[in-house]
Amino acid sequence: MPIEEIKKVYCTSFESKIGLIYIASTEKGVCKISLPKEPKKEFFNWIKNHFAEDEVFENKSRNQNVIDQLRKYFDERLYKFDVELDLIGSTFHQRVWKELQNIKYGETISYKILARRVGVRFGYRAVGKANGSNPIPIIVPCHRVINHNGSLGGYSSGIKVKEFLLRLEGAIII
Repeated sequence: MPIEEIKKVYCTSFESKIGLIYIASTEKGVCKISLPKEPKKEFFNWIKNHFAEDEVFENKSRNQNVIDQLRKYFDERLYKFDVELDLIGSTFHQRVWKELQNIKYGETISYKILARRVGVRFGYRAVGKANGSNPIPIIVPCHRVINHNGSLGGYSSGIKVKEFLLRLEGAIII
């Protein structure tokens, strides 16, 4: 993917109930969240692939609202995020990610239903791939997509994290 127009990127990290989370945001909004299974190096490689290196800054205060909302989410005191997003991806990926945001807290849908909702009735794999490349997990709730048979399926941060998030939200898990 080509480097975006010059934007300042503000990065930080914080310790959560699932481990260390990295956050990056631009003036437009949150652009990347890295859950514990993704190494710090991969997080910064993603940043480097999308932005000019000399425009990346460590800045916790720019991300404090996101951190506060994630902490409230983990404490079961926040059910819908209210942060601006700067989603970076193809038109199709963005369509999938936008639809993910319509899945309510504590609910799940199948890849099949998600594919139908974004207009690719038999595009389960394409939808699954877009879901797996979501740069803003939790806030864009890709963990709420499960297999049509009710099993959890995969999760880029590991199945245990997906199960933890779904249990936190009170979603039914088979």
